Amino acid sequence: MAGNIRTFAVVLALGALVTGCGNDGDNGDRGGGSADRADVSPFTGEEAESGPVLAVKIDNSPDARPHTGLDQADIVYVEQVEGGSSRLMAVFSSHLPDLTGPVRSARESDLELLRQFGEPALAYSGVQTKLKPLIADAPLFAESPDAVPDAYVRDDAREAPYNLYVKPQQVLDAAPDASEASDIGFRFGDAPGGGEPTERYDVSFPAAGFSFTWSADEKRWMVAMDGTATDVGAATVVVQEVTIRQSQYHDVLGNFTPYTETVGSGDATVLRDGQAFPAEWERSGEEDGTEFTTPDGDPMRFAPGPVWVVLAEKSG
Repeated sequence: MAGNIRTFAVVLALGALVTGCGNDGDNGDRGGGSADRADVSPFTGEEAESGPVLAVKIDNSPDARPHTGLDQADIVYVEQVEGGSSRLMAVFSSHLPDLTGPVRSARESDLELLRQFGEPALAYSGVQTKLKPLIADAPLFAESPDAVPDAYVRDDAREAPYNLYVKPQQVLDAAPDASEASDIGFRFGDAPGGGEPTERYDVSFPAAGFSFTWSADEKRWMVAMDGTATDVGAATVVVQEVTIRQSQYHDVLGNFTPYTETVGSGDATVLRDGQAFPAEWERSGEEDGTEFTTPDGDPMRFAPGPVWVVLAEKSG
């Protein structure tokens, strides 16, 4: 896929309208769908014990698949990296897999994205030398293999660099002061009106593609990457239109690293319950969460369950 053109393909459902489901509507007015209740996750709107936040940078090249532990993430962010490829940031709190990966390197814009989580732990394979001071000064617990070597293992059945995996619990043991999950702007509850029945929604990056297909039986969107199906699903998918600009960093081939701006505002499409909803997003500052609203300005409520956020370049 050439250029920086993002293509959305929406295939309308041929059957009857799939009605919204989720928590009762009252929960939609409270952070995380009842963030004031300790037994409800502000990231998924589901019952869960409050736990520290761990973000893991995960490779998404074809050689890195299938992933391990991705299905237990509360939130998965899809980011653009060099050459128009994609990388994932998986955020864990409600559940911790024994192992997850393959783990890859962090990027400058990760620091802006992570600031809304307070001071989370970050598992990553490393960063280029020029970025190390920014990582060191960031309000997070940077737990690379250099910091906690025992938390990382190599899979001899795979070739490097697609064979590095992390043990989440050991990373959190090394970061006992990591912030616990808190309200980052997500709201959960019944679906609003105005949705368009949708069987499949496609998002294209310059050199990567994602398809989200609604499974009525599973009550979630099944994720395919570059045309390859996975067993990973999400109750809600947010396609967040953002500014992606060139940063001052580049890889060894000279490809500049994209910087994804997650502070600001713009349009979004929210997928839930077999429907696509127009939405808007706003994040006032790095320490603030991201608010999603309907075109009328009401809170855009998500379906309880894992959330995928695709940070796609806005058109124009």
